[in-house]
Amino acid sequence: MDSLYENNVQGNDTEAHSAYGDGFQDDYQSSSPAPEEDAASDVTEGQDKDNQMYEGEYQGIPPPDEIKEARRADRREARMKARLAAVGKKQTLADQYDSIMEECGHGRFQWTLFTTLGLSLMADGVECFVVAFALPSAEKDMCLSNASKGMLGLIVYVGMMVGAVLWGGLADKLGRRRCLLYALTINCTFSFLSSFAKSYGFFLFFRLCSGVGIGGSIPIVYTFYAEFLQADKRGEHLSWLCLFWMVGGLYASFTGWGIIPHYGWGISMGTEGHFHSWRVFVLVCFLPSAAALVGLYFIPESPRFLLESARHDEAWMILRQVHDTNWRAKGEPERVFQVSQIKIPHTQEDEFIEIQSETGTAFQRCMVRQMTLAKLVIKNLMSLASPELRLNSLFIAIVWFTMAFGYYGLSVWFPDQVKYMEYEENESNVKTFHHERVERFNFNFTLQNQIHREGEYIHDRYFISIEMRKVKFEDSLFEYCYFEDIHSTDTFFEKCTLQNTIFYNTDLWHDSKFIDCKFENVTFHHPKRGCHLNFQEENDILIYIVSFLGCLAVIPGNIVAGLMMDKIGRIKIIGVSMLVSAGCTFSLFLCFSPASVISFECLFFATCASAWNGIEVITVELYPASKRATAFGVLNGLCKLAAIISTSVFSEFVGVTKIIPILLSCSAMVGGGLMSFQLPETRDVVLQ
Repeated sequence: MDSLYENNVQGNDTEAHSAYGDGFQDDYQSSSPAPEEDAASDVTEGQDKDNQMYEGEYQGIPPPDEIKEARRADRREARMKARLAAVGKKQTLADQYDSIMEECGHGRFQWTLFTTLGLSLMADGVECFVVAFALPSAEKDMCLSNASKGMLGLIVYVGMMVGAVLWGGLADKLGRRRCLLYALTINCTFSFLSSFAKSYGFFLFFRLCSGVGIGGSIPIVYTFYAEFLQADKRGEHLSWLCLFWMVGGLYASFTGWGIIPHYGWGISMGTEGHFHSWRVFVLVCFLPSAAALVGLYFIPESPRFLLESARHDEAWMILRQVHDTNWRAKGEPERVFQVSQIKIPHTQEDEFIEIQSETGTAFQRCMVRQMTLAKLVIKNLMSLASPELRLNSLFIAIVWFTMAFGYYGLSVWFPDQVKYMEYEENESNVKTFHHERVERFNFNFTLQNQIHREGEYIHDRYFISIEMRKVKFEDSLFEYCYFEDIHSTDTFFEKCTLQNTIFYNTDLWHDSKFIDCKFENVTFHHPKRGCHLNFQEENDILIYIVSFLGCLAVIPGNIVAGLMMDKIGRIKIIGVSMLVSAGCTFSLFLCFSPASVISFECLFFATCASAWNGIEVITVELYPASKRATAFGVLNGLCKLAAIISTSVFSEFVGVTKIIPILLSCSAMVGGGLMSFQLPETRDVVLQ
């Protein structure tokens, strides 16, 4: 190597200095007067432009004022050149690092890192689906009300929002690998515990903590992987990494489809409990996170972060490891890593922590470190609003928020709208019976989608081992009837009279299934505990099919983004994709059947995928290494906030009108797409 690394690479005889170090040294030397100027002899004083001596110079007569001013100007110019040279050396560090990554090549090391970080991203995708799939079963097992169900659906996004900001900020100070290890450990622990939670409160708490853990996945993964890629491969390979989020959705849909409907699956836990199939599903969903955690133990820290933290020796060792791993896999083990040493001085913050940590008790040292770390994270967070970053931060924040608002809002609205359409279809097929009289009849078949008004049921002693689905009895009389081993779903008795009737081992409860009813000599023997589930009704496979097809539709969008990201640029990918997605939302006005809604859902997700890829790539490239994970964490947290708002708003209009959700989503997509064209293109920019 020659001049490429002359500022930060030297041999063993001399000490190597980085661009930062040389800059500080030159600045210091140039700020002091030059020795030859201060010690100038009287012999040379007083020379004019023609090199003639002034009379009386040996008598100590000072030179003319214009000569002094000229010398002062020369000194100022020299100091300015030194400062500019120092700044120039600082700016070349990014170019030097990219050149080092080009020398290391792209090969086995990056693909190993790609798989490990991809599993982390897959775990994030699973987390977005696990509660939605488990909820229909969990609500019966835990007797959840509608308000409780809504809170459970949002609590995961709240945890992910907090986790994104927290782990993103810490990753710029503690390290990418270290924070990702902590985050995945928290996610694995609480995901595992949530599958055993018996009460709603514990389940809610465990899913919140699980969301806090996995919230750090997206900001750290993209930052981590980008710092091992050279400029000409960054856009393409970050786009391929996005595929793992889609794989997480497919994994959750497929396993949920295969496990949850089989409600009888599970492990008996005595007479009072059963480890139902939805708990098995929750347990299976933590496996991608656990696999990523294991793989991460064999992955080193980002050398770019280490260089920012003045840990040059560790960075050099990792860069050599990357170089040797790639070239040995390509059959060229003889290639030698040319960079001999990289050195960067400590920052003031690092020195402050080291000095303070050497005094006081262990607890005091710990508190000093934690408080200092918190101050540094907050300071780094506030720096995102600095003059040089303020405008771009505002533009990219608007793009993130509008994209998430439209995308997550419709992603919740689609399955709810399909279910509502099916509900309307079922309502149109409801059978109504008036003034029927049934005496001594054996009910040995399923009662479904029926309304019985003002009927009389006398000596019907054989309501035994049947299912009642969406059945309602109004103003009816039950006399000398016997109900045994009944499974019911949305079944109610309203303003009915029950006389000399026995309920044995049923889920027909006195306080929940009977509304304004009169009881005369009615007994309930061995009522079934808990809220029991009719799996054929509540676990309709349609919810899994909708989610599975939606995730599958993302594949074409990811492929297009991966192939075109470095050819047409990030800005065009984002803007065009968001505007096309906005156009797709208008097509929903033409949807009048579940099949048409599912079709346009797939089209919408496919067009949105390219925009998501472009947003995540440009976010990595907009910010310097010391602020990259922090900025990504804040923006991803803003994305989760938009998801919370949009899912809450859009769900309120299901069954009311589809005009408002469509207009809201379309407006958000158009606004974000137009705003994206105000961002700078980063296709040919090295990571700063």
